[in-house]
Parts: sequence; structure tokens; C-alpha cells
Amino acid sequence: MIVDVPHQTSASCAVDHPGDTSAFALALLLRRARWRAATAMREALRPLGIELRHFAVLIVLIDRGPTVQRDLAAATGSDKAGIMRVVDDLERKGLAVRKTVMGDRRVRVVEITPEGIELFDAAHEAASVAERLVAELGPGEPEQLMDLLTRFACPTGRQT
Repeated sequence: MIVDVPHQTSASCAVDHPGDTSAFALALLLRRARWRAATAMREALRPLGIELRHFAVLIVLIDRGPTVQRDLAAATGSDKAGIMRVVDDLERKGLAVRKTVMGDRRVRVVEITPEGIELFDAAHEAASVAERLVAELGPGEPEQLMDLLTRFACPTGRQT
């Protein structure tokens, strides 16, 4: 099993070669940033009994309302089996329910429950840990970083 833990002995740039502006260096920096953010979020969500994958689905359900499972998979970057496991977890915890779509018994829509909304609010509050992630940036830089990452991750301007 491969563990996604960046080796870091001291403060360094992406590939320990100052001035490397290659796409490879950018990819390594993004990987480190993702690892750092995911670690902070995992720690913030752990006391609430959910994982980042659960929170991602709750975000989509809050934003879009009842959503079919295949659209949840697309919106969260999950595959069909993965989204089913997450929704199973959310159902067991009473945070979401699956409902049959009228006219097509094969399609299931997932809806957040009142308990899910309550937990989402608590998780959203806990997720404010992100502010600490950008604490070392200067005035206006957190917003600039968000703008750049949004344009990078969603090049068509369409957020999922």
C-alpha cells in the first residue's frame, strides 16, 4: 500500500531545485498543498464522526438539494462504487436518505436529512480550519489563491 505522505526534512520548494517552473514542479506543489489541506480537514472533521468524503457529499446536497447518485459521483470525483459506500455511510448515520425517483425505480435520489443539515453546519464550522492554512499569506492573497485554484481546477468556469 502506498501512503500519501510527503517527505519533508526542511522548508523546501516542490522538487528542492529553486527556480524550477516546470509542470512537474507545479504538480508536486499542488500535491503537497492537497495533502496539507486534507490533513487539516480530516483532523477538523474527526470529532464529528465523518470523513472528508462524507463532507464533500453533504456540500453537494446542501448546494443542489436532492441529487441522483451518478451526479453525486461526478460532483465529488468519486466512482459509482465509492459514492454508494459514502451514501451508505451517510444513511447509517441518519444524515441522508435515498429515495426512488418517480417513473424510474432504478434511479435513486439522495436527500440530506435535518440531522445531516445540523451536522453539515457543525462540519462547516469545523472546516474553518482552512483559515489557518492561509495564515502566512499576505492581505488579499487568500482570495487570489482561491481565484487561481478555481480557474485551474475548473477551466471552463463551471464548478462541480
